[in-house]
Amino acid sequence: MAPNKKGGAPKKPYNKSYAPQEKNKPNVKKSIDNFKKKQGPASKQDPVSIDAQPDGSLVIGRNAVRELLKTGRAVDKIFVRRGDREGSIVVIVAEAIKRGIPVIEVDGAKLDTMARSGHHQGVIAMAAEKEYVAVDDILDIAKQRGETPLIVVSDGIEDPYNLGALIRVAECAGAHGLIIPKRHNAGLTASVAKTSAGAIEHLAIAKVSNIASTLDVLKKAGVWIFAAEVGGTPYYETDFALPAAIVFGSEGNGVGKLVLEKCDFRVSIPMYGKINSLNVSTSASVILCHAARMQRAAKAPSAT
Repeated sequence: MAPNKKGGAPKKPYNKSYAPQEKNKPNVKKSIDNFKKKQGPASKQDPVSIDAQPDGSLVIGRNAVRELLKTGRAVDKIFVRRGDREGSIVVIVAEAIKRGIPVIEVDGAKLDTMARSGHHQGVIAMAAEKEYVAVDDILDIAKQRGETPLIVVSDGIEDPYNLGALIRVAECAGAHGLIIPKRHNAGLTASVAKTSAGAIEHLAIAKVSNIASTLDVLKKAGVWIFAAEVGGTPYYETDFALPAAIVFGSEGNGVGKLVLEKCDFRVSIPMYGKINSLNVSTSASVILCHAARMQRAAKAPSAT
């Protein structure tokens, strides 16, 4: 049952202090060994989301990617040609693993398409259009504004246009930040930035290794977790006038099972037509604007 103003679940205190979510450092040597040993037919590629298409945020070639990594700039993922496991490629992979950057093996033809006429030398990096922040930075933004935290979480939204539209909705609704996973989700590419219509410049965005564990971190900070999923309480019967993080999943799979188990409540938009679902950004606009209105109404001074 969703929390409500009359006798609902007790509200958790909003407590900013909590431990950072990423404690375990990757085993670089073991990961490199696994990368070197990885085998498989060229036709069986790792899944590559649509945001791997040619984009203004691509950095192409071994030297260029190595220099990019030296700068410390945010990198969403690195694509390497399947079978290249020697020379500077291994050095690039080692640094990527050390920094927790996903490394994806693809066929040379895929890299050719991404690079267009560029000579990729077997490696292309996808650099973020914006620097990421930490989860505690998002909570700090709410605290500095004197507002109840309203956080948006993306779980598996791989289409850059959907992610860009979600960023635009989140910023317009006054959300304090967006959290996205490192894998199986679109990154902050040029396509995402363009679709956001400039909203990406005004919204704090955190990128985490694991959404489920990050939700635990938010819970410890006093934030209630809502999943936008079918079969839940109608959004207009849900009390969002409390610290809230709302999770939106992909149109195909929705919110993942493990993430859904971490959520306190499930909320839905009733459908009365023949189509049983809305685009993720459209759903977000309905739910987030309602949540923002409730939070602000709860803080508004009483009429005298």
